[in-house]
Amino acid sequence: MADEKHVELLANGVKAWNAWRLKERLAAPDLSEADLTEANLSHVNLREANLRYADLSEADLSEADLSEADLTEANLRHANLSETNLNNATLFRAKLSSADLRRANLTGANLFEADLDLASLREANLSEANLLGTELKAAKLNGANLGGANLMTVKLWAADLSGANLSGANLTFADLNCANLSKAKLCGANLVHASLANADLTDANLTGCSVYGLSAWGLKLSPGTKQQNLVITPEHEPQVTVDNVEIAQFVYLLLRNERIRDAIDTIGKKGVLLLGRFTGGRIAVLERLRDELRERNFLPIVFNFDKPETKDLTETVRLLAGLSRFVIVDVTNPRSAPLELQATVPEYMIPFVPIIERGEEPFSMFKDLWIKHRDWVLDPIRYPSVDRLIEVLDAEIIGPANERYNQLLARKAEQLRIKDI
Repeated sequence: MADEKHVELLANGVKAWNAWRLKERLAAPDLSEADLTEANLSHVNLREANLRYADLSEADLSEADLSEADLTEANLRHANLSETNLNNATLFRAKLSSADLRRANLTGANLFEADLDLASLREANLSEANLLGTELKAAKLNGANLGGANLMTVKLWAADLSGANLSGANLTFADLNCANLSKAKLCGANLVHASLANADLTDANLTGCSVYGLSAWGLKLSPGTKQQNLVITPEHEPQVTVDNVEIAQFVYLLLRNERIRDAIDTIGKKGVLLLGRFTGGRIAVLERLRDELRERNFLPIVFNFDKPETKDLTETVRLLAGLSRFVIVDVTNPRSAPLELQATVPEYMIPFVPIIERGEEPFSMFKDLWIKHRDWVLDPIRYPSVDRLIEVLDAEIIGPANERYNQLLARKAEQLRIKDI
């Protein structure tokens, strides 16, 4: 509970309070649990003050001195703390949502599990601060200094960290999904098990970051993004580095070759690539085949030619085909299928099962592929309806494809016969 004398003195105004503080040199005034909502405390001297559980919501604390103050679980929602000195202050579980902390000094502050959602910390100094478990969703931290800060498990979803300094920061298990990190400095930061899905890393500097276990889906990168010497191994293992954050996880998997072998072996035994066009009512073909294959313990891989073709997809199809046990290709009213089959059929000895809707004919060059590569291009299956196709899926597609797969596997294992003369 607050000291009533201290509350009365503060009510007399900042000038009188600061003069009293200077005269008395009181080490730690007690304002705990005080109701200071909407108070005008700009430039106030609250150094080392006890403000535990105090209500300072919407108060003006701009350019105040709160260094080493105890603000444990204080309510500072919508408060103005711009250019305030909070050096080494304790803000344990403080409520700071939507607060204005622009250019505030929070060096060494303890913000453990504080709520800073939607807060503005533009150009604030948070170096060496403890933000373990802090909520900073959609907060503005552009140009902020977070060098060496503890940001472990921090929630920075959709936060603006553009131009921020995060060098040497601990971001282990941090949520940076959809965050703006353009031009941010992350040199030597610990991003182990952090999540950066859909984050903007345009022109960011990630040099020397630890990225073991990093989730890096849909990153926005640019030629100016620096990714040198990314450490992909955990701390207790010999250090291995790469220069691309998006391939870091894959390279680590390659190093653990027993795992990659298992992954490739699983895909090769169960993967089924589905090729074709699936627009309009024909989407039922894709959905039914995929569902039925999944029920039979296969891993269906869908490649829809109707997606926007912004780049050459041939290499993608080749890669997927090479990982599959067999391929089902719908050649009904084809658009890209002829090109993709010509690129894959001659390259891979895996079963290709063509299917075609009744009333349609295979494209003109399909017969040439069937003649030249009949050992693995099966006879086309003409179906009158999706229901009928599913009825014969085991007998006419999966069974023959598996049989041909085993035959081709045996052929690949044959020893070379050399005839002496």
